[in-house]
Amino acid sequence: MSLLPKLRCVTIDVTGTLMAYKGELGDYYCMAAKASGRPCPDYKRMHEGFKYAYKDMAKKYPCFGFAAKMPNIVWWKTCVRDSFVRAGYEYDEETFEKIFRRIYASFGSSAPYTVFPDSKPFLRWLRGKGLKVGVVSNAEYRYRDVILPALGLNQGTEWDFGVFSGLEGVEKPDPRIYEIALERAGNIAPEETLHIGDSMRKDYEPAKSLGMHALLLDRFKTPEAEEWRKSGAVVLPDLTATQEWLSSENSTC
Repeated sequence: MSLLPKLRCVTIDVTGTLMAYKGELGDYYCMAAKASGRPCPDYKRMHEGFKYAYKDMAKKYPCFGFAAKMPNIVWWKTCVRDSFVRAGYEYDEETFEKIFRRIYASFGSSAPYTVFPDSKPFLRWLRGKGLKVGVVSNAEYRYRDVILPALGLNQGTEWDFGVFSGLEGVEKPDPRIYEIALERAGNIAPEETLHIGDSMRKDYEPAKSLGMHALLLDRFKTPEAEEWRKSGAVVLPDLTATQEWLSSENSTC
């Protein structure tokens, strides 16, 4: 039997599901450094430096500093500075400020992101079926206010409500972020809601733990996808396939 008639709401992850990063992290750090008259940092060292700096900041100040009432720009400035230091680059304050401002502006715009071509049609198809659509993301306020609108994914035409960790103080894989989503949808029951994401740990498992339906996208042919399937998860290649699957008579998850 088709799942679609049972649903009143679909929640969906953002990065890796609706959109992806364009280019490499080093591209944007390099452009910022060169614009400030400094040589381009080594891409590999910069990537590794950022990975550990971000992980450290997320542990010390989760949800982009929500509980500590840390301004978003301060959270990112600390993270970016530490990324450079870990990669072996230290700048005087004036130079770093110029570099950071460019990086912060870049990642607060549509420039580093690309929307998958099936995202907008799929979201509009769901809303055309009368379903509430919510985006659920471990992201800060600029996703809601700047980045998604700049990418043409607008509240009111592509999605109805958003739950962003930097604004809520709770992040995936904590099931509470999905409870917030259900409340925001109008207290819709978990069994009337489907969550779509690209992470077993952050998307599938916490959603299922609440009684929601869930499926996973494998846009990038993830090595773990076969294990996901073996565990019983529905795994589909993209949102076009998801629409076809939801429209079929045998969609259950």
